[in-house]
Parts: sequence; structure tokens; C-alpha cells
Amino acid sequence: MKRATDRKRELAENDSGPLYAGVKQMILDRIHSGEWPPKHRVPSENELVVELGVSKMTANRALRELANEGELVRIQGVGSFVAERKGYSALFEVRNIADEIAERGHVHEASVIVLARETASPEVADALELEIGAAVFHSLIVHSENGVPVQIEDRFVHPEAAPEYLEQDFTTLTPNAYLTAAAPLSGSEHIVEAAMPQPWECKLLTVLKTEPCLAIRRRTWSARQVVSIARLVYPGHRYRLEARSGKMFEE
Repeated sequence: MKRATDRKRELAENDSGPLYAGVKQMILDRIHSGEWPPKHRVPSENELVVELGVSKMTANRALRELANEGELVRIQGVGSFVAERKGYSALFEVRNIADEIAERGHVHEASVIVLARETASPEVADALELEIGAAVFHSLIVHSENGVPVQIEDRFVHPEAAPEYLEQDFTTLTPNAYLTAAAPLSGSEHIVEAAMPQPWECKLLTVLKTEPCLAIRRRTWSARQVVSIARLVYPGHRYRLEARSGKMFEE
């Protein structure tokens, strides 16, 4: 078995930068090779000190930076764990989240929290181009990937655009899939923002109140009619948003 001094020497030889960078790379190598899979507990600061012969400050910095980079999840009093790979959504495409999850080989599930006819608030009425107090359809759904909540979909729908909206089973069919068929998309607008979750959102997403989230406000049209407005909330550590534009060329 290699002594701590030997391991420390290897870290220094394999990395021309500071020692903590060598510790980071050692951890990353084990993660990327699959030796340490998602949710695997990595050695603590004290264990790294003993195993590698580095200082506690060096071990702490390596773990702290890997957590900041999203490679590890650190839970105070418990330890550091390999982060799960983030799912992703296309930023400016109006895609079906069930399809995105299926493309990753994972299982999509949906929990319907609200599905009801309501009266439009001033904000909702303005967005849907209706009179204040007019009837609207409201759905609140939590989408999960492999049993883990990844999106809250809070949507208001113009009744004339999709009159049978409330009759749908949104545990087997997503609102996106239904609306795309009932009122083919002709245009959309998106507003993306970072947001801290509300207490009720924390419960639905099973995240701490200090967990930053990604939020998209999306409005869609079919022909010249506004079909729906939606607020989509994603836990920041579980999801990422992607966008590409222009042509991609190979040299």
C-alpha cells in the first residue's frame, strides 16, 4: 500500500499547479471513470489528509471548489457526495418534458396538484388577453425524472384555445403534448430568471429554501390567439437550460 508521502508526491508530479488542484483531479478521475457513481460518499477532509498526506486546508479547498462547480454535494454534518448528472431542457424550444426525459433513457412521472376552472387575476388576464375575472383553466403539475422532482409547471390556459383542457389526464399526457395537438404552436416568448423558491415550491421540489432555482415564464400563441402562459421552475442543482443558434460547422 502506498504511503501518504508517496501519494502526495504523485499529486505534485501529475499536476504542475497547486496541490489542491491535484486533489481535485484525483477526485474527478474517480468520478468520471465511474468508480465513484452519483450519490457515492467521497472521503472527508480528515480522510483525505490521512490518505494523501495533504493539509486540511488543501483538502477543504479541493472539496469546496468541486462543490461550487457542481461535481459534489456537501451536506453539513453528513459529508460530501458525488452529484447526480443534471438533466437539461432546450431553452427557447417549446418541447415536451416527457420526451426530453425519455431521450435520456429515464422515466417521466407527473403529479397533478391543481386542475381547475378559475377566474383570471389582472396579471393572468393581461397575459392571456382576456377581461379581468374571465374564466381560465389552471393546472399545477410536478414533473419527475426517475422519481426525483425536476420541474413545477404552473400554467393558465385560454379556454377558447383548448376547451377540453380540464378533461385531460395529465398523469399520462403532458399539457405540452395536448396543447400542441389542440392549438398548433405558431409563436412563443420566454423570460428566464434566477429565483429563490417559495415555501410551497420547496415542498413540491423537495429542496431547501436556500436552493437557487431556474424559472422560465413562457407565453405561447396559435395563429394570433394566446394559448397559455406558464411558469416553469427547475431546481438549479438538478437541471440546466441549453440554447444554440446559427449553423454549426466542422473544420
